[in-house]
Amino acid sequence: MLRHISFEVQPGTVTVLVGPSGSGKTTLLRTLNLLQLPSAGSVTVAGVQAQAGRINQRVIKSVRANSAMVFQQFNLFRNKTVLENVAAALEYNHILRVEPARRRAKAVLDDLGLLQFADQYPVTLSGGQQQRVSIARAIAVKPKVILFDEPTSALDPELVESVLNTIAHLAQEKITMVIVTHEMEFARQIGDQALFLENGTIIDQGPARELLSANNRGRIGSFVNSLHSVQV
Repeated sequence: MLRHISFEVQPGTVTVLVGPSGSGKTTLLRTLNLLQLPSAGSVTVAGVQAQAGRINQRVIKSVRANSAMVFQQFNLFRNKTVLENVAAALEYNHILRVEPARRRAKAVLDDLGLLQFADQYPVTLSGGQQQRVSIARAIAVKPKVILFDEPTSALDPELVESVLNTIAHLAQEKITMVIVTHEMEFARQIGDQALFLENGTIIDQGPARELLSANNRGRIGSFVNSLHSVQV
């Protein structure tokens, strides 16, 4: 259960959510996308406010139209090619018709260095490549914010770096992101602000480089130093 949560994400910035397992990070992320509805307070995404007790399907649709989520598991359609998977997000949400959707999907895949896999099926790709395709699918709909729920946790260690590099590329393009991660060095490098959660509440928040410094003392410092990180 989340308690006394309050923070803002500025456009074009990266917010990282860190903390021990069970601290509420994923619950918070799911609440931002209304996969889990708040019992009190409100969530505002791109000017669309979702007030607890007053959230209907119209509000949910409006919030999700402005946000996209990348999960731990890749959730790609196995019977569709990479290109079809990315274009599907545009077609199913009635953003673009088939041919314009395919053109945008190709452009996104090209930007992320994935165009060579356009005609392949997910089963032929590595876990890292599949996760990068799921990121491409999220980008294609041009959301105001992308939410990442531990995007590397299901990957073998040697595949992590490629996914982190893809996310770093998005940060350079000033795409607004909120990321749950245990990769501390990555979080320090990419994050504009960091929130440290424990027991469902924000213990501290501030600039990522300062809050997540290995020299930080106390609870946050001990947590940061307990993790092995990947640098990109």
